[in-house]
Amino acid sequence: MVSFALSEEQQMLEAMTREFVANEVIPAAEHHDRDGLYPTEIAAKAFELGLMNITIADAYGGGDLGHMEEAIITEELAYGCAGMAISMTVNNLSSVPIQIGGTEEQKQKWLGMLTEEHCTASYCLSEPDAGSDAAGLRTTAVLQGDHYVINGTKAWVSGGAHSRFFTLFATTDPGSGYEGITCFVIPADAEGVEIGKKEDMMGQRASNTVFINFQDVKVPVENRIGDEGKGFQIAMKTFDRTRPGVAAAAVGIGRRALEESVRYAQERKAFGKPIARQQAIQFMLADMARDVEAARLLTYQSAWMIDQGTRNTKQCSMAKCFAGDMAMRVSTDAVQVFGGYGYSKEYPVEKLMRDAKVMQIYEGTNQIQRIIIARHLLEG
Repeated sequence: MVSFALSEEQQMLEAMTREFVANEVIPAAEHHDRDGLYPTEIAAKAFELGLMNITIADAYGGGDLGHMEEAIITEELAYGCAGMAISMTVNNLSSVPIQIGGTEEQKQKWLGMLTEEHCTASYCLSEPDAGSDAAGLRTTAVLQGDHYVINGTKAWVSGGAHSRFFTLFATTDPGSGYEGITCFVIPADAEGVEIGKKEDMMGQRASNTVFINFQDVKVPVENRIGDEGKGFQIAMKTFDRTRPGVAAAAVGIGRRALEESVRYAQERKAFGKPIARQQAIQFMLADMARDVEAARLLTYQSAWMIDQGTRNTKQCSMAKCFAGDMAMRVSTDAVQVFGGYGYSKEYPVEKLMRDAKVMQIYEGTNQIQRIIIARHLLEG
């Protein structure tokens, strides 16, 4: 039987997150966005409420919840502020390689570190010259006795300046392409790790995005996640689990843009009546509402499949692609509904439009998602 109803527990989780966002996130969002401030104190409150590390198993101190619950929480957080949401959900990405490929000892150590007290970890895959083409990464890991020596630069690292450790992908065999990629855990305070300046981003400015240089960084063999050459498989399996969360954040942005537009259209008058009574505006609002709902359904499907143990590669690419495009389209339409006021920083929709753009870019551009979808269709 198909059901579109959230369980009682999921409804309670949604309500708790929504209250947290209303009380803590929305009042601070404009300030953190304007000044590019990382929301350490607010994220710590989210940690105390159990809104972080929710998919980590109870055995390692996590919430032991599913990816459906992660999607519910992420939508609400991004509704309040997508940049702050990233700062509170970054562990959902960085912890997955350890959950997928780590030994029991590695899980106890690194996942336990994330759940014992409020801290974050970052995911290091992209490089200055290797984004969508993961096989083109140039960061090397050379085995020397009982340790590897890491050299290279990682780009667009979310939360990098505030992280306790990094899950990093490097090549242990530069001539082997995908088959030479290996995953490692690197403590942020390891000698040779140099954190770059905070990037001045268009949107999601409350997040922290940096480049990180790794210069002759020694990493013990026991910090390797999985076997040599298995890193690409781990990275792709990670994205299957985390792209529904990206889609959920896009849904949160879109939903906020829609609700702000409906409210404004009912208040703003032109030609002697609220603009909500103009058919041109009604059609825009109807399209916005349709697309937000469709994006959420795709997101829920892709998250549900993970929880059922079913491969979701095609569905999570569909969800991420559609929801990311939706967030950009709906937030742009919201600015249009607001007219000149929508272009002003005194109203929230210009921020939503800026925050939405990167949803089409990170964790695989939406062009890459289309390639993945087509490949699954054509390969049957």
